[in-house]
Amino acid sequence: MTSLAFSMPVEIVDPDVVAPPADLDSNEPPMESYVHLIQMLLLLESLELFWKERTDFFAAGNLTIYFSPRQLKSEHFRGPDFFVVLGTERRPRKSWVVWEEDGRYPNVIVEVLSDSTESIDRGLKKQTYQDVFRTPDYFWFHPETLELSGFHLVDGQYEPLSPDASGRLWSAQLELFLGVEQGQLRFFTREGALVPAGKELAQRAESAEQRAESAEQRAESAEQRAARLAEKLRELGVDPDTLK
Repeated sequence: MTSLAFSMPVEIVDPDVVAPPADLDSNEPPMESYVHLIQMLLLLESLELFWKERTDFFAAGNLTIYFSPRQLKSEHFRGPDFFVVLGTERRPRKSWVVWEEDGRYPNVIVEVLSDSTESIDRGLKKQTYQDVFRTPDYFWFHPETLELSGFHLVDGQYEPLSPDASGRLWSAQLELFLGVEQGQLRFFTREGALVPAGKELAQRAESAEQRAESAEQRAESAEQRAARLAEKLRELGVDPDTLK
């Protein structure tokens, strides 16, 4: 297999070539389908919430990664469905420009397969992520067949990841599992807990509030019953305070 690897130059190869601005727009086409869009947003939202206190990563979906050795926007670019870069500043970007990010490539990439893209995701993209990006963890997920596969870079080559007893795959970079839950690709903690998205956090908060209200109502009812009993005892000529 021919390697696509190259070294990022310290300076522009051709002095006549002018480097484009760092804040390049993403050139990625729309997502394949609504299902693909929801899946990408779900991964992004849940990880952002789970790491809400962290400032040392960048996560994005359907965003262009520019990696031209000549620092040209017009060549060598890819747009993973979802990727995470560690050890960088957490701030918004219109695209990921490798030569403006200290040569950093994604630590984790997830592609959401479709009939029109899966051959590229399984072939050319996998080779690029292995030989050029040197991305340690690469996963793909098919939302229709629910196929989930993952690879970890070992000595420059992707080795398949073995699922655990629950069928989940471990990402050493994220220190999280990836697994299928109700037909969607989700993150799970080392202990197996689902990493929640915003809707689930809201549901948990609502349930906690309802439980608190229920406990308050029960306490109020008990107090009311005690008050009625005390009143009844007084009617019978018994001082309830003497029974305490």
